Amino acid sequence: MDIKQYQIVLVNLEPTIGSEIKKVRPCVIISPNEINKYLRTIIVAPMTTTSRKYPTRIEVKHDGKIGWIVVDQIRTIDKQRIIKILGRLSNSEIKELKSIIKETFVD
Repeated sequence: MDIKQYQIVLVNLEPTIGSEIKKVRPCVIISPNEINKYLRTIIVAPMTTTSRKYPTRIEVKHDGKIGWIVVDQIRTIDKQRIIKILGRLSNSEIKELKSIIKETFVD
C-alpha cells in the first residue's frame, strides 16, 4: 500500500483507553511522505461525524458526508491498522489542516 500525506484512510483504532477516539474510522495521514515510506508507523488525525466547532477540529466533506478532522487526537499508529485508502483531502482542506496544526502545536 502506497501511503501518502493527506490521504484519508480507514483505520482500526482499537484497542483504545479512556477518552481516545475508538472504532474503525477514517483518519487523515499527517506524517510526511519520507516517514510514510521508511517507517512502519505513521501519524494520523482521526475523523468523526459528530463534533462541535472546536478550534482544533476541521470540517471536511468526504464521501458525501460532513465530518471533522480531530487535530486534538493525533496519534502514531502501525501501518497494519490501515484497512484501505478512501481518498484525499482537497487543497483547501490541506491548507486549513496545516494552519490548525501550526496554530495548535507551534507557538
